[in-house]
Amino acid sequence: MSYAGDLTPQDAWAKLQEGAILVDVRTEGEWAHIGIPDTKATENDPLFIQWNLAGGIPNSRFIEDLQQQAPEDDGVELVFLCRSGQRSISAAIAATQAGFTAYNVLEGFEGEPDRYGERTVNGWKNRGLPTNLGTE
Repeated sequence: MSYAGDLTPQDAWAKLQEGAILVDVRTEGEWAHIGIPDTKATENDPLFIQWNLAGGIPNSRFIEDLQQQAPEDDGVELVFLCRSGQRSISAAIAATQAGFTAYNVLEGFEGEPDRYGERTVNGWKNRGLPTNLGTE
């Protein structure tokens, strides 16, 4: 594994409560229409940095954006989240290569689809972790 490890949504929440920072790598559209994690009960606000831009175009500034937004504290741990836990793996790998300690959230924000294609099976939202609708 080329990053610090995978965390269940519940383990990710525990890590955030210990001082890690959540990095949501979904798109602006996902944040606005599906919701965002609410980390008010932790020490840190989440970072919102798209892994892919509109149309699925890779964000060529991802690491630069991360370096600008993440604290410069060498001991900070970053927890990466996407819709289903796939883009966040790539983001965690890239962050690790850039010198960060990075974890991936298994299941992502929405989780995997059920037999009808609805994302109701698991994930951050479906496991009852704090969520806000939209980025206001």
